[in-house]
Amino acid sequence: MTLPTRTLGSAAHGTALTVSALGLGCMGMSDFYGARSQEGSADERESIATIHRALDLGVTLLDTSDMYGPHTNERLVGKAIAGRRDEVVVATKFGIVRDPADPTKRHIDGRPEYVRQAVDGSLHRLEIDHIDLYYQHRVDPAVPIEETVGAMAELVDAGKVRHLGLSEASASTVRRAHGVHPITALQTEYSLWTRDVEAQILPTLRELGIALVPYSPLGRGFLTGTITSTETLSAGDFRRQNPRFQDEALAANLRIVARIRELAQAKGVTPGQLALAWVLAQGPDVVPIPGTRRVQRVEENVAAAQVELTADDLAALDAAAPVGAAAGERYPDMSGVDL
Repeated sequence: MTLPTRTLGSAAHGTALTVSALGLGCMGMSDFYGARSQEGSADERESIATIHRALDLGVTLLDTSDMYGPHTNERLVGKAIAGRRDEVVVATKFGIVRDPADPTKRHIDGRPEYVRQAVDGSLHRLEIDHIDLYYQHRVDPAVPIEETVGAMAELVDAGKVRHLGLSEASASTVRRAHGVHPITALQTEYSLWTRDVEAQILPTLRELGIALVPYSPLGRGFLTGTITSTETLSAGDFRRQNPRFQDEALAANLRIVARIRELAQAKGVTPGQLALAWVLAQGPDVVPIPGTRRVQRVEENVAAAQVELTADDLAALDAAAPVGAAAGERYPDMSGVDL
């Protein structure tokens, strides 16, 4: 099986970056889903094996952030790609700062001086000499986006970063940022149960020649059909507090998944593969980054790139999960999202 490639950014703007059609989100290997891959542990060995299997299957885009862990996920990715750097497009992020004493406490920092400090920390932990795609993880409302992106552009000039990205930024913010330095990609949540970007953000990205990198394209695992109750989730899993997994919202969302399961069964694929195929079908400028720490799951996800959806398939999925169908907010606190 050969995994096709897609292009992030635009050749016209000098931002074109070739990557695999699907990337690998590495966050869950270290944080938020109950996993804590400590150095030398079985969890870490499994996570590294998953990254290696992804690379063997043709995945080239690995996504991490300095806030995952915090910091431990970048070290994990750095260890995994040692000796295979030329096979990998490394994407990481800065801007969400967690309290070392209490990682549940965090703030957003987009100051130019922090940008310069953060990139050096990431390069050191990843053990690489440049970052291929560097995102601002969340927009800092206290710092004009022009100042933050201006500092990021300096990193490109210095050779520390090759391409710039934003995460969870509004259409207007993306436009302003792109006016300072060409933006290659916007990372934001996008899936069959999170389609908000279709209204304003995706049209703006396409006007400007910016790619969309959807995180949680499987709805935080929900669209795989394997989660029916928060009781099956580990104690440290943040989905236990996520509004979409609570009570009435969960019951409503399970009805969406039931229909997706029916459609997947009729097509002879898994619900997760059908959900990923739908994201891939939204355009050649869309590169989802499903996350997993299991070899079996990365194999299943990569196989989704071979699933071909007909017009009837797409219409049935659109009817099953129209815009706004999911019950509940995406996060318990949406204040960090630039709407």
